[in-house]
Amino acid sequence: MTEKNSSGHIAPVHTGPSVLVVDDEHDFMETLVKRLKRRGFNVTGVNSGLSALSLLKKEHIDVVILDVLMPGMDGIETLREIKLAWPKIQVILLSGHGGEEMGLRGMAYGAYTYLLKPVALNSIVETTYQAFEQSGVRR
Repeated sequence: MTEKNSSGHIAPVHTGPSVLVVDDEHDFMETLVKRLKRRGFNVTGVNSGLSALSLLKKEHIDVVILDVLMPGMDGIETLREIKLAWPKIQVILLSGHGGEEMGLRGMAYGAYTYLLKPVALNSIVETTYQAFEQSGVRR
């Protein structure tokens, strides 16, 4: 589906959930953003917990895909802040190094689920749609 924007150019209309990808590994984050966009998601990517919180204050987001291990504000601390300020946002944790223990800790703080890296794109897509459905947000 497409529509004309204010300058008369045809632009894609995103019909899927609004997703924020938060990962300090720039290449991984960029690749995931591009792949999710191709599947109809409205996706933004940032590289830190602080950037995520700043963006959430300005934009509507349905689902956050959040890396657990990041410098500065880690994923667990970011998750806690997100759930305090925006309890309906669903958060999917990505854990590569902390493994199952970090994922379970995140679940205790309100994460929708956690996925262990490396993770197949189809698994991320399916889990993101499920998290969106769980949020109760309808468009």
